[in-house]
Parts: sequence; structure tokens; C-alpha cells
Amino acid sequence: MTIKKCLFPVAGYGTRFLPATKAIPKEMLPILTKPLIQYGVEEAMSAGMTNMAMVTSKYKQAIENHFKPHADIEGSIQGTDKESLLDEVNYVSKKCDFNYINQEQMLGLGHAIYTGKPLIGDESFAVILPDDLCTNTPQGGTEKSDGDSVLKQMTNLYAQHPDCCIVAIEEVPMAEVDKYGVIDGELLEGSDNAYRVSSMVEKPNSADAPTNLAIIGRYILIPQIFDVLENTAPDKNGEIQITDALMTLAKQGKVIAYKFRGTRFDCGSVGGFVVATNAFAKAEGLV
Repeated sequence: MTIKKCLFPVAGYGTRFLPATKAIPKEMLPILTKPLIQYGVEEAMSAGMTNMAMVTSKYKQAIENHFKPHADIEGSIQGTDKESLLDEVNYVSKKCDFNYINQEQMLGLGHAIYTGKPLIGDESFAVILPDDLCTNTPQGGTEKSDGDSVLKQMTNLYAQHPDCCIVAIEEVPMAEVDKYGVIDGELLEGSDNAYRVSSMVEKPNSADAPTNLAIIGRYILIPQIFDVLENTAPDKNGEIQITDALMTLAKQGKVIAYKFRGTRFDCGSVGGFVVATNAFAKAEGLV
């Protein structure tokens, strides 16, 4: 089964980047000259997806504008050496369909994904969190990417297990597990990087964490997830967590965690954003 739709939960306020994000969506902050949201869309395209479903808010019009033609700018640079600078985003706009729906309340990632149900319908789909910027270079590497993107690696695995959700994981220091959903499970037969998930814990303290295998912002979800989310109780903060919904499916053997090949940059933090900028600048020979 081919996955054609990718959902982007982009309604959040991005308060850790204030004052920059008072008027500019966090997802529009650039690594070099390209905004985070475009890196995410290009990764989805690399995995064969052409329908981008944006769960957004009334304050994020800049995201929609980014993927629309801009006649004035295009006219002003036409025939100049700057004309090619718009080729990347125009190529994306021509190859993909973009659809938008507003998330009226910020009630957790699970709620954001459920809000996108009208854009997805009854089919499996991917989810990308744009502030997890992923490359397929080795961990800590600064060379340019080569080979399958992280989401492409995941769709390859999904093709072998089309009745399962796939979540991307990486090892993190035990002192940092309280920032993530953490999984436990057993390696699939013949695999050294794919686990059948037996348990998932959202942001455990290090003493209670079953492993240091943390879920990052890449998912492939089966349509059953919407029914599960609809019946998932909010947590103590009133939020619906995707981890809780996935645990329901994990009890049915329907969740596989995949330890991807590549590097994740945590661009949801200022420090991680700086690390990503420096790494991409080195890869381009700018520093």
C-alpha cells in the first residue's frame, strides 16, 4: 500500500522562540535559506507523498503563503541570476497539493492529529513534526545527505507491515528521557533496528524509563488511529497524547519502532536550532 498523504501538526505557538515567533511561525524559521516546514515537505516528497495536510491555526497564514505563487517577487527577478532561487519552493508547490485545517485549541499532539482526520480520510498516512529536522547523514555528520530519507526508510518498512504503525526512534541519554515518549519491545526477527513495541511511556523519569529508545517526530499511522484517538482520555494536563493512543495499538501488536539511519536536529530548542544551522553551513562549505 502506497502512502500519499503526510500530516504536519503546525498550530503551536513556538513560545520558546519568542520574540521571533510573535509574528513568524516557528516552522517558517530558516536553516540557512530554507524554512523548517519546507525541509519537512521535501522529506515527505522523497518518500513518494504528494498530499500535504497542514493542521494549523489562524496565526500561521505565512505557511500557506509560502507554498503559493508570488507573482510580484517572481516578476521582479525574472531573467536575473536570482530566478533560480525560487525554483525549489515553486517545484514543491507544483508537485504537491496542500490542504489546511485549523486546530482551535492546543490539546496535545494526539488532538492535533485527530483534527486532521477530514484531510486524511480512511487511509494510512505519515506525520512529520517539522522542528525535528532529519537528515540521512551519519549521527553528528556534517556532509551532505545521501541515500534514503528517514521517512523513506520508514515507508519501506511499512510496506512489509501494512497493518502496523511505524514510529521513528533514537537512543538518547537516560538523563533526557523525560523529554520524550519512550518505548520498550523486542527486535523483529532478522532485524537489528526494528522493534515490536510492547510498552510506551510518555516523558518518564530516568528511574522509570524502560529503555533510552525515544520516539522522535516521524510517524506512519494506520487509519484505525483515529478511532483510538477519539476514545483516548486526556492526560493530567488535559492533553490527548499520541503515545497513549499508540499504546492501545501496541497491545494488539500493531506498533513497530524503527531506529533510523541518520541524524535528528532538535530545532524546537534554540540550542538545537543553532547546532542544525552550523551543521548545514558546514555541509555547504560556508564555514
